[in-house]
Formats: sequence, structure tokens, C-alpha cells
Amino acid sequence: MSKLFLVLSLLIISTFAEAETLFKEYKTTVLEAADGYVTIPDSPDLVFGASGIVRHTFDPKTTAIIARVDLVKKDGTKALLKVSKFEMLAQSAFPDTGIKPIVGDEVVMNYLYDRALIVVPNYEVYRNITKQYDTVTWIHPDMVAAYLTKLYRPNPDKKIFQQACYQNSASLIFFGIKDKGYFVDCHNFNTIKTIPIQNNSEIVLPFYTRVTNIESSWFSWDSSTIHDYNNYYEYLLGQADKLIGSGVDGIIVKLPFTIVDRKDSVWKE
Repeated sequence: MSKLFLVLSLLIISTFAEAETLFKEYKTTVLEAADGYVTIPDSPDLVFGASGIVRHTFDPKTTAIIARVDLVKKDGTKALLKVSKFEMLAQSAFPDTGIKPIVGDEVVMNYLYDRALIVVPNYEVYRNITKQYDTVTWIHPDMVAAYLTKLYRPNPDKKIFQQACYQNSASLIFFGIKDKGYFVDCHNFNTIKTIPIQNNSEIVLPFYTRVTNIESSWFSWDSSTIHDYNNYYEYLLGQADKLIGSGVDGIIVKLPFTIVDRKDSVWKE
């Protein structure tokens, strides 16, 4: 019995050793606040380009998220964060609080970095990444694809990915492109970590998903299909200077149409 217990213990330890933790949530307080920036104590858990939130305490029972912050500078002792609007919980029906971060407010960096969207060219990459980083709660690509179907957008852009993040309470997107993987912050689209990946299978457009036939809308050029997976997502992340094979001569033509919401209904004469 003792030998069996030892074997099981070793298997459990081995499983956890193989899993990789991405980014630890880092909580601290504001040391200084002025001119749209706040200063906090530096930490090894802070990564350039990463984002977080600022919580303000109104009374012992009431706290609220009042801003988003992005890491722009660190020196080993202090870190400088740029303050922006926190869009994830934005409600157009309600006015902004208008409250700015002050000394003593709580800062949570790498906020919701344990939840991520995943954009990869095929199931092979999807399986490998989700297994390698199994401490992350991965939002299945079918969820994003269903959203694209509703919008008639087989070519998701930055804004659509951000909305998908907000709807699923995620702050990271993983993009698998060629032989590299990019962990990208949903809020500011900064690449905060890159890793090598193996990609030997056929590419699926617009990305790996079990949802098929995401239709485009002839009402808008914005809904054109993706012709080159790698180029499209490299361009989206600022890794390529030109978008190939979409729109007219590789240029996306912008027309004065908004995104069309799908509203299926029975035709009435």
C-alpha cells in the first residue's frame, strides 16, 4: 500500500511539474499618483506591457474598480503605470465615476490573466498549448467563432477580440502564428510573452474552431474573409507592414457601415 501511495504521489508531482504557470496576480498599493500615472513598488511579477486595475475603497463595505493601468516603466524599486478607462465593465447607461486613483488605492496587476482566448491555426497547436498551460482557463474558440457568426465577421479585428475578452472575463489572448506563440493583453494589445510552437498541420480559417461557415456580409468590406492566416494575424499584432489578399490590392476598404447584428426572423410578405 505504501509503495502504491508513493507511485501516485510521484505521478501527481510530475503532472504539476509539467504544467506551466503564466503570470502571477500581483497586489499592492499606490505610492504616488499624478498626471494620469501612478507609481507602485516594483516586483519580478511585473511584465512590460501588462495591465491591471485600480480599486478604490469608499467605506469598509464598498470598493469599486475605477481605472485600468498599463506598466510602462520599472527600475527594480518602483514601477510606473499609465492610467486608462476600465472598459470591461463599462455601461453606457451609467456615467463614469470620475474618481481618479490616489495614494493608498489597491492595484492588482495581471488581472484576469488566468483566463484567455486562444487563436491558433489547427487542433494540433490548440491541444499542445492548452495542455502545456493547463493552469489557464481557456475560452474555447467555438465561443469566439459563434460571436463572429452573429456579427458576420470571418475576419476578427482588435475591437472584436477585445469585446470577446470582455464578454468572457478574460484578459489574455494567445495567438499561434507560424512557429511562434504570442500572449497578448486583451486591453492594450501589447505582446507580453512569446514562446516557440510546433505547427505541422493544415491551417483552418479564420482559426481553429468546430464552428464552420462563418458568413461575411456584402453590406460592408470589413467582413471580407481572411486569405492568409499567418499574414493576417501578424498584421493584427504589428508584426507585418502589409495585409495581403484582402479587400482591394491588400487594403481593407472602410465603408460607412456599422457591424451588422444577426437577427434571424421569419420573412413576412
